[in-house]
Amino acid sequence: MSLFNVFTLAGGALSAQNVRLNTTASNLANADTVAASEAESYRGRSPHFRSVLQRLADGSELNGVEVAGIVENGAAPERQYLPEHPLADEDGYVWGSNVDPVEEMANMISTSRSYQNNVEVMNTAKQLLLRTLSLGQ
Repeated sequence: MSLFNVFTLAGGALSAQNVRLNTTASNLANADTVAASEAESYRGRSPHFRSVLQRLADGSELNGVEVAGIVENGAAPERQYLPEHPLADEDGYVWGSNVDPVEEMANMISTSRSYQNNVEVMNTAKQLLLRTLSLGQ
């Protein structure tokens, strides 16, 4: 495998982690939203990744990752008693999101570290290539 393929792999991983980070940010932004009905309530989302295999011209294989899709969390939304809220039903209830802010913050930290690790992989590969080029001087 060529050292240049490292950039392809790390770039794909950076792209996938970017989607994960944006999804987590959206979940955190909507964690405290309420709705008039269970069907209208915000449901947390998460990306699902899949492994991809590319066959290169030299016969070698290159494994990577891509986002297969974004799915909604299947947990039931939270029903809250807020009779003064303008969206409350006749019994005084509103429906909150099913997002757990603590879990989302843990996701954000994990995503951030994965992103940083892939940036470090790219920086290390760049340094190796630069040092290889300087060997002939």
